[in-house]
Amino acid sequence: MARIAGVAFWAVDGRQMAVKGNFTVSPTMYERAGIAGQDRIHGYSENPVVPFVQGDVSLQPGTSVNDVDAVVDATITAELADGRVYVLRNAWRAGRSEINSKDGQYQVRFEGESCEELL
Repeated sequence: MARIAGVAFWAVDGRQMAVKGNFTVSPTMYERAGIAGQDRIHGYSENPVVPFVQGDVSLQPGTSVNDVDAVVDATITAELADGRVYVLRNAWRAGRSEINSKDGQYQVRFEGESCEELL
């Protein structure tokens, strides 16, 4: 039986971040939606979407929220438990930081121009 979930890693321009959980990768470049008429399906629309990588990061010594918030034009690498590797290019820090002091973490979302799956 193959491992399909569990351990994950990510790095910003080669510097590894401490993934706490809730790790999500969205490499999709286009979203399609069906268009229905009163008589039949007429087709679909296709619009670009922004690919992203997001997850909860532990507030470990050396982790600077300000440094992460300042990230622009970066390469984000995400490695999943099943061996898949995703590379988000020309990425920026999206959203804002809200620190959860009870759990010692905050959520980080990076959005970019493209996301490639390396096989």
